[in-house]
Amino acid sequence: MKQVVQNYKSGELTVLDVPVPECKPGGVLVRSAYSLISTGTELMKVSEAGMSMVGKARSRPDQVAKVMQSVATNGVPATYRKVMGKLDSYTPLGYSLCGVVEQVGTGTDDVAVGDLVACAGNEHALHAELNWVPKNLYARVPDGLAPRHAAFGTVGSIALQGVRRGEPQLGDTALVIGLGLIGQLVVQLLAASGVRVVGADPDPVRCQLAERLGAAACGDPASAAVESAVAGLTGGHGVDQVYLAAGGGSNQPVELAARLSRDRGRVVDIGKCRLDLPWNAYYEKELDVRFSRSYGPGRYDPEYELGGRDYPIGYVRWTERRNLACFLDLLARGRVDVEPLVSHTADFEDAVETYQRLKDGGLKAVAVLFRYPEHVAEAEVPAVAVPAVNTRASAPARPVKSPVRLAFVGAGNYATSMLLPHLAQRDGVTLSAVVTTTALSAANAQRKFGFAEATTDLDAVLGDASVDAVFVVTRHSSHAELTRKALLAGKAVFVEKPLALTEDELAGVLAAVEESGNDRLQVGFNRRFAPLLREARQRFGARSGPAHLRYLVNAGRLEHGSWYLRQGTEGSRFAGEGGHFVDTASWLIGADPVSVYAVGTSGNQDIQVVLRYPDGSTATISYVTTGPAGFPKETLDLVADGRALRLDDFVRASVFFESTASRKRWVSSRLPKARDKGQSAELAAFVKAVRTGGPMPVPLESLAATTAATLAVQAGLAGGTPVTLARTP
Repeated sequence: MKQVVQNYKSGELTVLDVPVPECKPGGVLVRSAYSLISTGTELMKVSEAGMSMVGKARSRPDQVAKVMQSVATNGVPATYRKVMGKLDSYTPLGYSLCGVVEQVGTGTDDVAVGDLVACAGNEHALHAELNWVPKNLYARVPDGLAPRHAAFGTVGSIALQGVRRGEPQLGDTALVIGLGLIGQLVVQLLAASGVRVVGADPDPVRCQLAERLGAAACGDPASAAVESAVAGLTGGHGVDQVYLAAGGGSNQPVELAARLSRDRGRVVDIGKCRLDLPWNAYYEKELDVRFSRSYGPGRYDPEYELGGRDYPIGYVRWTERRNLACFLDLLARGRVDVEPLVSHTADFEDAVETYQRLKDGGLKAVAVLFRYPEHVAEAEVPAVAVPAVNTRASAPARPVKSPVRLAFVGAGNYATSMLLPHLAQRDGVTLSAVVTTTALSAANAQRKFGFAEATTDLDAVLGDASVDAVFVVTRHSSHAELTRKALLAGKAVFVEKPLALTEDELAGVLAAVEESGNDRLQVGFNRRFAPLLREARQRFGARSGPAHLRYLVNAGRLEHGSWYLRQGTEGSRFAGEGGHFVDTASWLIGADPVSVYAVGTSGNQDIQVVLRYPDGSTATISYVTTGPAGFPKETLDLVADGRALRLDDFVRASVFFESTASRKRWVSSRLPKARDKGQSAELAAFVKAVRTGGPMPVPLESLAATTAATLAVQAGLAGGTPVTLARTP
C-alpha cells in the first residue's frame, strides 16, 4: 500500500510503498476514502523538517535537553546513533480521515466490515491507503453524512474540546484569535451554542469566511475594527472568553486577549502560539487561562487510546471518542458546515505536489482533502485467517551456510540504534526480513538497514525455511510468546530482555524447547560481553572463597506516559530490565543464585535485591529511580580473596590486589564517548553460534535461572521473605 511520509533530517516528502498494517485485536483496519491535511499542524512539521540541524535544535529545546542527558548516560556514539536514527527516518503525516472498515480485530463488536467510520490519531489516522485504528479512536459516521465531510472529525473534535474548555453560555460574547481551520470551526461551534463571536485574523479572506459562517464581526487584530466590535457587543465590558487558535512566534494574541477580555474572563489556548503572559494585565483582571489538550480526555493516555479502556460517562462526560461522535452528529444535522472550508481536493497520488504548493504559497487554503482510489486490488489486503506455523524444528542445532539469514520482529529505538547498526555491516550476515505491526516502521528499517523484505506477516517469516535466526525486539509483554513460536518453528532466537514476565511464560518457553528439541536461544544480556568488564574479570582471576558484590543502578525517573509504566500489561520496571543486573552479577560470581530477598520503597520503584549463591557468595543490587540525573547509571564492586574489582559505568574499571609483599592495582579507562556495554560482541557471538552450530553464548540453564531470579523479586516484595529458587530443569 502507499503512505505519505517525510524524512525529518532531509525534509524529503514522498509517497512510500509500505506493508499493509496488521489488524490487531481491539481495533479495525480501515481503507481510507478521504483524509484531511491540517494546514496548521502539518505544515509546521513540514517547515521544521526543512530547517538546518541548528534550526531544528532551536525549535525543540526540550529534545536537546534529552539528547544531552543521553550523552551523559550512554555516551556519544550510542546517543548519536539513536538521534540520527530518529531524524533519518520516515515519519508519518496526517491525523484525521474517513474510511471503510476492511477488517475487524478480535474483541471489537461495535462496527462491521463495510461500515463508514471517522478516525483520529497521529499514529492511526494517517495519509495512507490503509490504517489500523484502535477502538477509542474511531466513530461510526451517521447515515447521510458525506465521507469528505466526516474526514473533518478529528480537527472538529479539537475545536469542540477547546469550546468546552471555555464553558460558554447562551448570550455570551467570545473572541476567536486566528481564523485558520480550527478557528473557523470554533466560530461555528460557538455560534451554534448561542454565543456572539468576534474573529481576529490578518487575512481578510478568512475574516469574510468566518462572518459568512456565523461570526458577528471580524477584522485584522492590528486594526481598531476588532476592538470596536467587542466594545459594541459587550457595552465596553469585554468578551467572556477568548479562544487562541493562532500559531507563530508573535506574542500579540495573548496581549490582545488581555486587552479585550472582561474582568475574570477566560482565555483558552487551542493552538500553538507564544504565551508570554503580560503579568499586570492578566493579574489585574484575574483572567482564567486554560489549555485545551487536543481531542479531549483520553488523549495521550495509552490505556484509553491503545488499551480500549473507556472512562465512565458519569465522571468524564466528553472523551476523545465522544467528542468525535458529537462533532459528526453536528455535521449530520447541519449545525456545522465544513464544505465552505474545503479549498482544494487532491488525488492521493498527488500528495507530494500538494504539500509543496502549500509550503511555497502557491496553494492558499484553509482545508485540503486527499481523495483515495475507490478500487484497490484485493491482494493488497491481508486475509483474516493466518496459516499455521510449523511447530517442529527440522534440525535446530545444525550449522548453516554463510551468510546467516536473520529476521527481526520489531524495529523500535533499541533495535535500530543498538542492534541493527552492528549487524547491517557485518560480513556473513544477511538481513532477510523485518516484521512490525505498523507499516512505516518496517519500511524505515528496510530502507536504512537493507532488509530484503518488510512485512507485517510474522507467520510467513517463521515459515520461511531460508531464515536461520529470529530477533525478538518488541514490547516486553510479547517476548515469551514470540520466542515460543520461533523456537517451535525451528529458528535460532535472540530475544531482547526480558525473556518472560511471569513464571507461566517462562515455563511455556521451556516447554517449547522440550517439545521441539530446539534450545538455540539467547537473551540480550549484553553486559557480560562488555570488553572493559571482561578484561577486568580476567585480571581479577579465579577465586577460592565467597565473593561479595555490590551493584548500584541509578535507573532514573521515567517520563509520564512511558510504556515501561504499564505494569498491568508490560510487568514491573525491574521485571523488564532487572535481568541485566542479575545476569551480570551471576556471571562475575560464576554461578546461578539459589535465593532472592527483596525490599522496596517509593511504591517499589526503588528496590534492594540480595542474591545468595551456592558457595555462600552474595550480590546486592540497589535499583533506584530517585537518584540525580548526573550520577553514573551503573557502578559495581566485587570483593573476594583480598582482591577487589570496581566498574564505573563502563567507562573505567579497576582491580585491586593485596599481598604481604606489596600492593598492586590495575586500572583501565575509556573516554565516555567510547562506553561499550557489549552489544557488538554479544551479536558476534550469537551469529557465530548460529553459523557454526556450536554452543550458544550463554547456556539455556543460566538464561532461565536469571529470568526466574528476576521474577522472584516481585514475589519477594509481596511476601517480605526470601524466595528459594528451584533449579531449572
